[in-house]
Amino acid sequence: MIAVKIVLGLIGLGVVVFVHELGHFLAARLVGIDVEAFSIGWGKALLKKKIGAVEYRLGMFPIGGYCKMRGENEFQEAYENKQDEIPKVKGTYYGTSPLRRIVVSFAGPFFNLVFAVLVLSIIWGIGFEINTLDNRIVLASELQSGERYPADEAGFMTGDRIINIDGHTIANYNDIQQAITPNAEKTMTMTVDRNGQTVDLVVRPSLDKSSGAGRIGVYFWTDPVVSAVAPESPAAIAGLQSGDRILTMNGIDIPYSMAILKVLQDQPSVVSIEFERNGEIKNSSLVLSYIDGAAADIGLAYKTIQYHTPSYSILGALVQGAKETWKTFILSIKSLTLLFRGIDLTQAVSGPVRITYMVGDIAAEGFGQSFGLGISSMASFLALISISLCIMNLLPLPILDGGMIVLFIIEFFRGHPLKPKTVYAFQTVGVVLIFGLMLFAVFGDILFLARSK
Repeated sequence: MIAVKIVLGLIGLGVVVFVHELGHFLAARLVGIDVEAFSIGWGKALLKKKIGAVEYRLGMFPIGGYCKMRGENEFQEAYENKQDEIPKVKGTYYGTSPLRRIVVSFAGPFFNLVFAVLVLSIIWGIGFEINTLDNRIVLASELQSGERYPADEAGFMTGDRIINIDGHTIANYNDIQQAITPNAEKTMTMTVDRNGQTVDLVVRPSLDKSSGAGRIGVYFWTDPVVSAVAPESPAAIAGLQSGDRILTMNGIDIPYSMAILKVLQDQPSVVSIEFERNGEIKNSSLVLSYIDGAAADIGLAYKTIQYHTPSYSILGALVQGAKETWKTFILSIKSLTLLFRGIDLTQAVSGPVRITYMVGDIAAEGFGQSFGLGISSMASFLALISISLCIMNLLPLPILDGGMIVLFIIEFFRGHPLKPKTVYAFQTVGVVLIFGLMLFAVFGDILFLARSK
């Protein structure tokens, strides 16, 4: 299964990288810069074919890629030869104007943004399935004795149904998550339905330093109705089936599925279970084991809310795709600011291994439920990765597209070329920064894989 996830992840990332490099490629050809090679993947070329003046390659390492333009490294040669300026040769990267180089640098991130709009537009045009939970909550403090969270301070109660946040109607768990996640440490007004009466509450989500997300300390209410039983799991051995409703465990009432966690906190080896099947009350026992103190997996999944979004017209889908892209773009920008607020960077910064795994994991999970859900889940996540790639490449850091754009803007306003020494120093700083970030991200990936086992 892991191999399948990796393959799906590599295919997905390959598409996003292809789009990015295609932007650079087409822009370079448009402004008169000769392209020598276009590669998907790095390292030794497994496949290559020259068409015209361009050699198309498939690299050994299928993460990343590049568009090699003629004369890209002439600044290094000029620096080594102690020249005062980079030679201007027609058809080369530095032989064209700084404005044209800006267009080429911007084209990669721009194509990623366009790709996200198109992908999301197609998804909204076709319509897609959403699996979510109810907007009814369970206080985390009820399951974690002695802990208090923003929800407790604000006066929330288990069973409350959140129906409005800052003036926006809330229908399900997804709506709540999208409202709270980007608003850590910001005061929010929420309206809840409590036993048929509406109550207004003011809450300030705390910052989860492991993810950078806002949280108020609630779980979401799921009725303890079994939707699936894992083969050979304790639940399967105990005879539980899809459709069963769990009533009690070790004599403790189970009104919602999260209550099971409280029963398992003391890690009992045997748990008596009472459940209802087709109106008949049945009893059985779960025999549990624990590995390194981790919570036992009893092998149950519970029913969620599933609905299919409406299908939009071509124009409506494009508008919706553009809106979703813009919303994700702004949310990603906000997320970047959290990197400077003390969050755990080893979990927040993902390297190529983790991103590949996440793409494949989301796709595999979706395909496990239905082909349509698999396609929409993978496409949505690829759109998110594409938007993130756009933003990261536009950061004004050396060697990134954004850094090169800054360099060319300076050259444009100066009215004459930058010295090779300046460009060389700028690029060297960029290589060191990116290499350091990659090492940090790979270290985080190793920790992620260790935790995933």
